[in-house]
Amino acid sequence: MAATRDASSGTSAGNRCSLSLAPVSMSKHTLFLLRHGEGAWNKENRFCSWVDQRLSEAGVKEAQDCGRLLKEHGHRVDVVFTSILSRSVQTAWLVMEAMGLEWVPVFKSWRLNERHYGALIGLNRAEMALNHGEERVKVWRRSYDVTPPPIDESHPYFAEIYGDRRYLTCDIPKEELPRAESLKEVLDRLLPYWNDVIVPEMKRGKTVLISAHGNSCRALLKHLEGISDADIADVTLPTGVPVLLELDDSMRPLKQRQLLGDPAKIQAAIKKVEDQGKATVNN
Repeated sequence: MAATRDASSGTSAGNRCSLSLAPVSMSKHTLFLLRHGEGAWNKENRFCSWVDQRLSEAGVKEAQDCGRLLKEHGHRVDVVFTSILSRSVQTAWLVMEAMGLEWVPVFKSWRLNERHYGALIGLNRAEMALNHGEERVKVWRRSYDVTPPPIDESHPYFAEIYGDRRYLTCDIPKEELPRAESLKEVLDRLLPYWNDVIVPEMKRGKTVLISAHGNSCRALLKHLEGISDADIADVTLPTGVPVLLELDDSMRPLKQRQLLGDPAKIQAAIKKVEDQGKATVNN
């Protein structure tokens, strides 16, 4: 049976939890956060953002392995929330299939979408680090309140994103959808959905799985754990690794978050994500 990795053994300050733990006598609510399995552009180290991509072959296996892990450890899921991007939805389907829970309801919202990287969409992170410096790329990727340059109609992926009819299903007019976002802005558009839709399900005693994206999951973790604006830059979530959170009635952590799975594999996956923003020279 796979081991369970506590996030406090991570490689950087942001991957260590220093929390004020709530009294153990309070009610416990269980939440699983899951960054979707690897997509084609994850593999190519490009900013995918709101461009719709399906899972790679490795990403399919990550999602299936996640479902099997949760089932083997006796975890249940009562309701699932995803973004409206295919890689998030596909991951949820594969996890539920592996758990034998295909009947569990799945709800989708653009408010769980990945961070909108604006004009950076489609660009290679390592090449950008070579051209602009690793620290600048880290600010674009991981900072809390820095918004990248916005996308405009001349961008090669503008029409593909804003011409997609899935965005007609949003709870705001398509014209009001973001053109670029900081992590802070991701949290701002995510919190109403968390508070008004997801939290009531948890308070009914349901175990929730959120199958979303690196930045929407990081933004929610920042809110739940009270991570500082500076420290959130060092919080890394690898693809396909479930994060277990046990929360009290105020939706604050009762204990440290746990990244579930083989510790060595999780450590390697975290390093892989952190290395994506480092400069590489093509020979």
